[in-house]
Amino acid sequence: MRRRLIGAAAVAVLLGSFALSAPAQAGGTIKDLPRAVTLAGLLRHLVAFQAIADRNNDTRASGTPGYDRSADYVATLLKLAGYKVTRQPFDFNYCTDDASTFTQNTPAPTTYVDQEDYDVLDCSAGGTATGAVVPVDLQLTTPNTSTSGCQPTDFPAAVSGGIALVQRGGCPFGQKAANAEAAGAIGVIIMNQGDSTAPDRQDLFAGTLGAPVGIPAISVSYPQGVAFAGTANLTVTITVEAEAEVRGTENVIAESRWGDPNEVVMSGAHLDSVPGGPGINDNGTGSAGILEAALQASKHKTKNKLRFAWWGAEEANLVGSTYYVNNLTEAEQAKIALYLNFDMIGSPNYTLGVYDGDDSAATGAGPGPAGSAQIEEVFLKFFAKRGEATSASDFTGRSDYGPFIATGIPAGGLFTGAEVIKTEADVALWGGVAGRQFDPCYHEACDSLTPERDGADAAVYRQLRQEYRLFGNVNTYAFDLNADAVATAIATFAQDTSSLPPRPAVTAAAAAARTSGEALLG
Repeated sequence: MRRRLIGAAAVAVLLGSFALSAPAQAGGTIKDLPRAVTLAGLLRHLVAFQAIADRNNDTRASGTPGYDRSADYVATLLKLAGYKVTRQPFDFNYCTDDASTFTQNTPAPTTYVDQEDYDVLDCSAGGTATGAVVPVDLQLTTPNTSTSGCQPTDFPAAVSGGIALVQRGGCPFGQKAANAEAAGAIGVIIMNQGDSTAPDRQDLFAGTLGAPVGIPAISVSYPQGVAFAGTANLTVTITVEAEAEVRGTENVIAESRWGDPNEVVMSGAHLDSVPGGPGINDNGTGSAGILEAALQASKHKTKNKLRFAWWGAEEANLVGSTYYVNNLTEAEQAKIALYLNFDMIGSPNYTLGVYDGDDSAATGAGPGPAGSAQIEEVFLKFFAKRGEATSASDFTGRSDYGPFIATGIPAGGLFTGAEVIKTEADVALWGGVAGRQFDPCYHEACDSLTPERDGADAAVYRQLRQEYRLFGNVNTYAFDLNADAVATAIATFAQDTSSLPPRPAVTAAAAAARTSGEALLG
């Protein structure tokens, strides 16, 4: 099977320009884009991504050869299609952990389970730390306003040579860990804050230190942290096998050679996987979706300029998209009419999530910038026409729309779910298996075209295959449907952005340009 996939991928690369040699004005119009984006076209890109991972240590993570070859693949097809392609390099903190153990030595020997009792914080140092656990300025009440570990003065002298126990809240995790290291700690445990009874403030959490630190660092739940703080003569051992260093990677940006340069319709998806797997759903599906849309859109001239982006280092905390937005001038930001984001659009046990531009669900982060509601409406109309229910996906900041909405650019997009558990109510809307993650292989090696071979729960995938047609770790129905929605939104805004309200920054820029022109005229 794997040999067949590699062979098919080679064919896909060789035929990557198939149907791209047609003149720019092929039959039909941009409105026909959803019909032109086919499942077969989408799947050829997934096969290519899998073959790239197979030949590069089973990963397409930024900072690895697998990512570089993925970027080559995307850039080559786009150049053949006639786009102006830019490869934007940048540095980022490459951090991964391959294995870890965490044990209590005294007073009662206990072995803890990775990702159940504790989690290694991203950018933790490797190594082994054994010592006494020293609480640092903890606030063991609910609610609280913990700033534990945010100041160097929080750390008692006893922490030197020991394991610092600090509490979430008040400043970044990396600042807490760096302060612990500077105080002489040989390891750090960051417990959840417990400032409310909400699960996200009580349970075990995943987090990043943002930059490499020199000591092993793990997280635990708030109740576990309270238990540690109340245990006399507590000693533990933390062992982490990890890499944490600065590496280079890049974004791939493709822009049409036609269309109004002052009205840019931008779509993006992160191209990188996590270090531990090939990332066929996360985010091979989003990358393939906009790639096929771009290739097919190249056959049509559009009123507005189209720009597509494949982001690097999203899995390292949105580094690529943040770098891109931060390096745009205010005038360049103002030219971007909207941003469409597609991150995981083929989850095997899917939901049909549409980013909640108007905050109609009244939960989480609130609405997006003005214009986001109108983008959401385009997607909602598409799914309603297909007779499909949707769920409101909150702008949590977890994906690459984050830096765009932070600068006031309206955004929207699709998301079929990651680690959240599917409920019976979800099953009533979309079928599938209740009690399992929307993507049971989320951030795992089995996010591949051969999930069971790569460690997936065979019983779960047997159930999923009874419900759906899967292509590896991808639900073909959800992927095909969402790709049509991607194409519909791109085609809609490629011709008309008049539904979006004027942005203050754009209005101010236009006024400044008029004033400058009037001054030149005397």
